[in-house]
Parts: sequence; structure tokens; C-alpha cells
Amino acid sequence: MIAGVFLVGLVAVAIVAVEGKQRPLPQFGNRASPHEAVDATIDGADLTITYGRPYMKGRTIMGGLVPYGRWWCPGADECTEFATSKPLRIADLAVPAGTYTLYMLPTAGDWTLMINKRTGVFHTRYFPADDLGRVTLRKRQLDSPVEQLTFAFDPSPSGGGVLVMRWETTEVSAPFTVGR
Repeated sequence: MIAGVFLVGLVAVAIVAVEGKQRPLPQFGNRASPHEAVDATIDGADLTITYGRPYMKGRTIMGGLVPYGRWWCPGADECTEFATSKPLRIADLAVPAGTYTLYMLPTAGDWTLMINKRTGVFHTRYFPADDLGRVTLRKRQLDSPVEQLTFAFDPSPSGGGVLVMRWETTEVSAPFTVGR
């Protein structure tokens, strides 16, 4: 829900009613997908995902707009970036503190998360030689569609948390723990 759009110099800034830790970012030009960031602090690690948030707009997303069997950068415009202030273990992958680009390989069955060391690129570019590693994602079907691509960090009661992406009727996730 956009509460207001203001022109500051040549930059339009959208002020959005925010729930939880989702926060709006300055909007450059006339973008169809707002750019936002989701922040969390889990077990002392400051975590951020910065991404463009496209809408379904009546389209078939999974297996349509997002084809199966081809790498995909979830989001719009610039690549989706993930930053952590502390080392993590995402599933079986050791991820040092730093900033990374997130890519996925969606299929009708299993999904794979690729964590890439190259940042600052457009979402249509992928450099597999720069992958830090890959993780198999947990996938589940949602009962109700999610209109806008959404990332979240869900804390786990036993420590660490879960990195979650939801769009259309698909949710994919990967558990993580924080290193010391």
C-alpha cells in the first residue's frame, strides 16, 4: 500500500506502509516493481535482502514468467542482494560475512539456491563461476496466492532462522545458523 510518492530532485521516493522489517527504498525513474529491503537481526547477525518486488498482475508466475529449468534472479531490475554481518551456515553451505547475489534454479519439483559472490549486476546476468555454492531449497505449496514477491527471515525457536521466499502459490526456504 503506497501512502504517498514524493519527488525529491530527480528521484521519486515511495513512502509505503510497512509491516515487520520490510522497508521501502528510493525509487529511481518509473519502475513497475518497487525496490525494498527486508532486515532482521538473528543471533547477533544483521541480515538484509535488497530486491525489486514484482507483482503477479494476473500472470502465471512459476513455470510461466519464471520458467522451470533455467536460472532466475528473484526480483526485478538490479540483482537481489543478500548481506550478513556474521558468517552463516545455510543448509550445508558455509557463507562468510559479506554481500552476495541470490539466484535460483526453479523446477516443477526441487529448487536450488545459488549464492553468488559477484554483486552490483543486472538481474538478467549470471556468472556461475562466481558461485560461492548451492543449496537445495525446501518447497511447499501455499493455500492462498502471494501477489507480490516477498522475502523474509523467520527466526527458529532453537536458534538460527529460515530464509524464505514466497510468490504466487510457491514458498521456498532454507534453514540457517549463525557462526561466531
